Amino acid sequence: MSVEPNGIVTLTTDLGTVDGYVAALKGVVLSNHRNATLIDVTHHIPSRDVTEAAFQTAMVWSTFPHGTVHLLVVDAGTETSHRPVVAEVGGHYFVGPDNGVLTLLVANEPANALVVLDEPAFFRDAPAVFPGRDILAPVAGQLASGAVDLGQLGSAVDPGSLASLPWKASHDSPESVHAPVVSIDRFGNCRTLITRRQIPWDLSSVFVRCGDAFVRGIHRSYKDVPVGKTLALFGSHGGLEIAVRGGSASQSWEIQRGESVVVSTVDDPGS
Repeated sequence: MSVEPNGIVTLTTDLGTVDGYVAALKGVVLSNHRNATLIDVTHHIPSRDVTEAAFQTAMVWSTFPHGTVHLLVVDAGTETSHRPVVAEVGGHYFVGPDNGVLTLLVANEPANALVVLDEPAFFRDAPAVFPGRDILAPVAGQLASGAVDLGQLGSAVDPGSLASLPWKASHDSPESVHAPVVSIDRFGNCRTLITRRQIPWDLSSVFVRCGDAFVRGIHRSYKDVPVGKTLALFGSHGGLEIAVRGGSASQSWEIQRGESVVVSTVDDPGS
């Protein structure tokens, strides 16, 4: 086994916590590895919102130690046509549907190996009624236990064949970079995938625009501006975000996911 499991299994789902679906996932994981340590990342991904799941996964995975197994059950319901896979990335295992949920992760940390889960001997039920419970969860538990090797679980395929979402920063011209808002957190911060290395200019002199929101300069922290002031800064996820200190940029400026954020060396990048 190329990655030594540490017994930790994280869970990211769109199943909520009202019903017993998450408990069922945990029960199956524990049935396959009684001593597993289960960590809830979130179960409140909006239903079938693969983009938000991809963002949350990319934001938190590296905070866990090598050998962690990440179980991703988003848009993996009874009618899913996405192939179930395990990807080995950066010393971690990611178990989930191949629906683009790993897009943002592998953009910065390419997958070392990818296996399609096509060995029913490792499933809870075949055919599976609920793939998250019947295919993904038992595999996650067995991987975490160290009882099986990645290659035993199914067919190895080209890691480059992973499904991808169309979210990335792009350069419009030598004077600007633009990217969509890919996630809005509970505080109303509007987050993008634009990183520091994609902005080659003096941060204090650039202009940042998203719809009617328009600011000059990218700050280091919220404390750099007064309460109620709009600012741009690199958030905890490593990407550029538009925020309002003590408020909500999303509500204040009516920003929605998918809207374009432009960083430019000129004060009117739309002209």
